[in-house]
Amino acid sequence: MIFLYKSQQNLIKPDKSLKAILEFICAQSHKLTNCGIYYTRQIYFKTGKIIKKFDLINEYKNNKHYQVLHSQAAQQTLLSVFESFKSFKALNSKYRKGELQEQPRLPKYRKSGLAPISYPKQALKLVEGQIQIPLGITINRWFSLKNFLLPMSSNLNFDDIKELRIVPRNRCFYVEFVYQTSDTQKQQISPDRCLGIDTGIGNWLTCVSNVGTSFIIDGRHLKSVNQFYNKQIATIKQNKPQGFWSKRLAAITEKRNRRMRDAVNKAARLVIDHCLKHGIGTLVFGWNKGQRQEVNLGTKTNQPFVQIPTAKLKNRISQLCEHYGIEFVETEESYTSKASFLDNDFLPEYGEKPMMWKESGKRIKRGLYRTANNFYVNADANAAANILRKVKATLGLNLDGVHRGALTTPLRVRFWASSESPCL
Repeated sequence: MIFLYKSQQNLIKPDKSLKAILEFICAQSHKLTNCGIYYTRQIYFKTGKIIKKFDLINEYKNNKHYQVLHSQAAQQTLLSVFESFKSFKALNSKYRKGELQEQPRLPKYRKSGLAPISYPKQALKLVEGQIQIPLGITINRWFSLKNFLLPMSSNLNFDDIKELRIVPRNRCFYVEFVYQTSDTQKQQISPDRCLGIDTGIGNWLTCVSNVGTSFIIDGRHLKSVNQFYNKQIATIKQNKPQGFWSKRLAAITEKRNRRMRDAVNKAARLVIDHCLKHGIGTLVFGWNKGQRQEVNLGTKTNQPFVQIPTAKLKNRISQLCEHYGIEFVETEESYTSKASFLDNDFLPEYGEKPMMWKESGKRIKRGLYRTANNFYVNADANAAANILRKVKATLGLNLDGVHRGALTTPLRVRFWASSESPCL
């Protein structure tokens, strides 16, 4: 059996003494990370090579930031620096071969603050339902503290945990458990059944399947949350110097980020549950790479389009597809909003549109598309159906089940009020 590794984050609510400990070890991790980055950058500038895996550990064994931490935590910190430079080397190699458009940059130094710190399973102990985390000899000598305790997650088994991370974010601390789980859950799904997904703002996800179903995950609430957050930030920062930050700003930002993560998880679960209910084994996600960086939709539309975490939602759906054995396919979505699905318009690739190409239908207003036969369908549902057509030949899909009724009246689902939303 193949095993996968997943992670789960829980918010820590520390008292005064525990908060002081967490701030201290995360500050030392931050300083040790920058030391490792400095040494690795200098070696790269002088030799053009990336150091070997354990060179950083051997170099910084006598460093004060290394010695003040538990040895295994300090090693994990330096190994994470090595991994970042290893990733840079791999990306740079792809760039030189022409497989990557933008040239990668060397990892930069961390800004002032706190950095995550990791402890492998070997360093951890379970004591009366709490996880005991060691602090190291130096801290014990200075403060007479050998370890500290964090609550164990109630839905996890301690034997399955492989690593524990303490993650500082916006003046809060999270404990992240990396645990082992089985590869996939067997489900009764068919690869011939497919679901196409088109992304947007007001209609966050529009989904159309070849089994005659369609639905829209409403994104207006998320847009409102993001807009109110930006308004609060602008009000507080008014007449303040550049780079101004405060406890109030940190609290507002953390609250907004939690709501975004909650929305991502709920929306992804709605999509996957729909696939499992209807036996859908292939999911096609329309996505144009670089669309967030190159978007130009006007000053009012650009901000919510860029800030709403659709890319994180795509990644979350991909992870759940892997867990349940659903095939996840990502395809570019050029001209899917212009072409008419019911009229079977030709769908050109991006940058390859023929000179005389013209769509037979027309998007007459926001949310409404008129076909050549004067049928009126939902514009985003039309785009989602065209996304399926993009990969129809490649995957051998049969789209006879995508009918006009599904494109005309897709079900609208509000993820923030599941009790009020209709069942998918």
